[in-house]
Amino acid sequence: MFSLFRENVRIALDSIKSQMLRTVLTIVIIAIGIFALVGILSLVKALENTISNDFASMGANTFNIQQYEFNVQRRGSGEREKINPIISYDNIREFIDVYDFPYSQTSVSFRGTGSAEVKFESEKTDPEVQVYGVNEHYLENTGTKVDRGREFTFFDIQNNNKVCLIGSDFVKSIFKNDDPLNKTISIRGVKFKVVGILESKGSTFGNNQDLKVLIPIQVARGIFTDPNINYTISVMVQDKEMMQGAQDAAIVSFRNVRGLNPVEENNFGIERSDDLINRIGQITGVLEISAWIISIITILGSSIALMNIMLVSVTERTREIGVRKAMGAKSSTISTQFFMETIVIGQFGSILGILLGVVAGFVIAKIFEFDYSLPWAAMLWATLITFLVAVIAGSYPAAKAAKLDPIESLRYE
Repeated sequence: MFSLFRENVRIALDSIKSQMLRTVLTIVIIAIGIFALVGILSLVKALENTISNDFASMGANTFNIQQYEFNVQRRGSGEREKINPIISYDNIREFIDVYDFPYSQTSVSFRGTGSAEVKFESEKTDPEVQVYGVNEHYLENTGTKVDRGREFTFFDIQNNNKVCLIGSDFVKSIFKNDDPLNKTISIRGVKFKVVGILESKGSTFGNNQDLKVLIPIQVARGIFTDPNINYTISVMVQDKEMMQGAQDAAIVSFRNVRGLNPVEENNFGIERSDDLINRIGQITGVLEISAWIISIITILGSSIALMNIMLVSVTERTREIGVRKAMGAKSSTISTQFFMETIVIGQFGSILGILLGVVAGFVIAKIFEFDYSLPWAAMLWATLITFLVAVIAGSYPAAKAAKLDPIESLRYE
């Protein structure tokens, strides 16, 4: 039995070699469909991993009060439907005073600039450093970890100490792999003592998360004096069961801070990290469906091409089929031979498409610094789909070959 199977495989490979051009074209058509499936799904998965990891670091028991909701509606002209006022320093100061939900902690922060130049002795960075003003709860509420050194303390924030936490990229840039702890850096002429180094977070969409500096919020306000600074409020509760109650209380408190009457809509946004992750999942789900539609259309075209090439092969090898039948080959043996040819061609196309998809996905993910992982599910589906396509496309040519009359086949010219 095994020897017969091996012989059919050998004959199938010999037949493929004899009609190389048509076979290669069919393999390429199949590979394009599989490439579209594996490549797009791997990129979608990498994008989902990257964004989800960024938001998941906030924790499932954290929510933000910010200027707008995540899904801001826009008019046809591209302008926002409603212009919300920024969250000012007076807003956050009043909110902290009035909001007192049990077992919760509130962090406030703002980005002073994204183009600062940091100096250490004679070394300095390019003007692309992000500087944030934060309070003592910022690290825990945002899931930011300190790799070495210590976090900010309550006294650092209250006493406006000139201390800072720096991203991991500074170790290689201005410190030349020396230990930055307890060293002094300068930002816009103000000197800060480095008390901690943040864990590496990499980059997202070209935004380097490891080239930033965190400083006490009041010190930051003295350096960055733009009157339109927009602050972010982040609230973390210890128990996830208390999340909704804490959020409702925060909405009521911030509405009072904004002076809204009961009939007015919120002029600020509330966002939970798990809501953002769910929305990202919905978006990537649409992209996955699009990938399937594109690949299925392409694979259907390749199945027609594969069926045509096998029908041509049956016609060209009519005399060969007659000789094999005259020598005692059964109809099942003939049909198995043609099935083997279609399956071999299909799997060659599958392997080529998977390789191209994985390589393309990996390269693009590296360019955009996505968190790439091998799309095992897509690769498994690609293999299964090409096998089914080969079986379906090869059914009619194999049946036609098996039904050929040996006498008539021997007369075929």
